[in-house]
Amino acid sequence: MKTVRQLLESKGHEVATIASDKSVFDAMQLMTARNIGALLVMEAGNKLVGIVTERDYARKMYMLDKSPKDVLVTEIMTHQVAYVRPEQTNEDCMALITEKRVRHLPVLEDDRVIGVLSIGDMVKDAISEKDFIIQQLENYIRR
Repeated sequence: MKTVRQLLESKGHEVATIASDKSVFDAMQLMTARNIGALLVMEAGNKLVGIVTERDYARKMYMLDKSPKDVLVTEIMTHQVAYVRPEQTNEDCMALITEKRVRHLPVLEDDRVIGVLSIGDMVKDAISEKDFIIQQLENYIRR
């Protein structure tokens, strides 16, 4: 299994963020423009304070019964963010995603965000690793 650091090296370290005092409408516009399902919520000094996802929007905005332009990100974001460290493995990430029922994991190193992994990133890596093992076994059998 690859480490989170290795996964980020192949995926990249780009992180989409938004401030907690922005409107939910702004968050949804940004997610739509970038074709992503989550934004990390950051405050002064690049401190991670939460995550806002499509799921947060779908579930929490419905209950508020307000316009997304009238609701701040802080009102619907998830405040307790599950995260991983660079030395952890894909397997660790998949276990955490299953346990916490989340789809995105920020990667923190020394309390600084260095990337984000999605469930899709992890599944892609797991399939790639399985394909590699199958190819190696087929090569071994052919000898």
